[in-house]
Amino acid sequence: ILLNKNVKEKNNPFVNFWNRIVEKSFNFTFQHKQKTLFVSIAFMVLTFISAKFLGTEFLPQLNEGALWVTAEMPISTSLPESNKISAEIRSILGSFPEVEQVLSQTGRSNDGTDPNGFGFAQFQVDLYPKKEWKRNISQEELIDQMDTKLKQIQGITYNYSQPVIDNVAEAVAGFKASNAVKIYGEDLNKLDELAAKVMTQIKGIDGIKDVGILRNVGQPEVSVILDRGKMAAYGVTLADAQAVLEMAFGGKTATQKYEGEKKFDVRVRYTKEYRKDEKDLGELKVPTIDGVKIPLKEIAVVKKITGPAFIYRDNTKRFIAVKFSVRDRDLGSTIADAQAIVNKKVELPNGYHFGWTGEFENQVRATQRLSQVVPISLIGIFVLLFIMFGNIKDSLLVLANVPFAVIGGIIALHLTGINFGISAGVGFIALFGICIQNGVILISEFHKNLKEKMDLNTSIMEAVKIRTRPVVMTALMASIGLLPAATSTGIGSESQKPLAIVIIGGLMTATVLTLLVFPIIFWVFNRKKHQPID
Repeated sequence: ILLNKNVKEKNNPFVNFWNRIVEKSFNFTFQHKQKTLFVSIAFMVLTFISAKFLGTEFLPQLNEGALWVTAEMPISTSLPESNKISAEIRSILGSFPEVEQVLSQTGRSNDGTDPNGFGFAQFQVDLYPKKEWKRNISQEELIDQMDTKLKQIQGITYNYSQPVIDNVAEAVAGFKASNAVKIYGEDLNKLDELAAKVMTQIKGIDGIKDVGILRNVGQPEVSVILDRGKMAAYGVTLADAQAVLEMAFGGKTATQKYEGEKKFDVRVRYTKEYRKDEKDLGELKVPTIDGVKIPLKEIAVVKKITGPAFIYRDNTKRFIAVKFSVRDRDLGSTIADAQAIVNKKVELPNGYHFGWTGEFENQVRATQRLSQVVPISLIGIFVLLFIMFGNIKDSLLVLANVPFAVIGGIIALHLTGINFGISAGVGFIALFGICIQNGVILISEFHKNLKEKMDLNTSIMEAVKIRTRPVVMTALMASIGLLPAATSTGIGSESQKPLAIVIIGGLMTATVLTLLVFPIIFWVFNRKKHQPID
């Protein structure tokens, strides 16, 4: 409908240019088959070995155009003091020329889902577009400069993230941190001690930033421990002692007040000047069974202690977390170093164990899924090829193209300095289909020529000449189409860039090796079958 009938393929300078290059190159490789195969296999092996040196990550760090900074002050920080410190932090953050505005929030979030006290503050730092930055620095360098200035305010633990990423990280780990080491156990004081040891070991590792402990213990308390022996000697019942304590601090309902349909409890409680410290608490009068009142300190030990402020649980198990971020280094090797040093330097008592969570947990889960998907994809491709060709040999020969594409993808990641992650993994899977298509095109042409009574060498030479155009055009069109994604720098481009770069790099090596080396592999496996008869 769209094309005229009897359309003829026309030669043009562009196609002729590629035909001449491929023809000359293939004549050379076909004349030196052993050397070509040896160099190709050696190059492939070296490339696969170099893949071990690629950095790994879950997903590339997206640039949302804003930072999300959290500041954890001492748990007992009052609201006025927290507001004062927050104002100082806002002033420091707003002093950077790359910052457009700063918004802060103290305490729990508006939806009430975070059980945070006044000592917890969050800051949304909106940044100007990168092209408007007057200084030639990266976002990581900007965060490092902010952290240096903010650490002048002592006693505060900071965490730097981005608004959307922070919510995702919290949903995965259960708290506001990109990554964390969870230490599971029952004794909160022991957990606090172990967390301090872990923090000491990992904070010096290259790439680990914003190290801090999400503490369970830290809430000042007044503890009252009743002595049952003294209570019996004075004739004080447990219920009377507890009732006095309840009324002094919590208040006790004396009556009820009605306002229309509304009902309110009226509670009686000591005024502040009679319950301001543990000394006042010790002077509380407790009635005896004889009607005499004695001071509470005569039958109890009253003292200040530091008790639990939060008790974090995961699957009903208590834990404490040492949170950290990873910057200026890939996630996989950083966590590997951290795990090695923690397992070596920190000994856990019986019943205690470590857990690593956050982005790293997602990366491990995604890597395991990829290790399942890739073999299934290759098996599916092999089944389709077997149905098409009707024999195992040709199906396996076509699959031999897969390493050609993987070589280019690995080299592209090395050259661009991009880490291997889920996006790059999906790019490799997409490459499989393209390189399989090229193999099918060539093998089909090889067999067509052989059926026309050509000898093996002539069949291969003619097939490469005829099929250079579709193979090269397939690679060029896909590469040109993905070039904007590979070179873009806008917000959100980080997620698509690894996929595009892997495909473009893989297409380059797959096209070259498919046209120059794959025909030699076909010749090796078919030379005995198609030997010329004297």
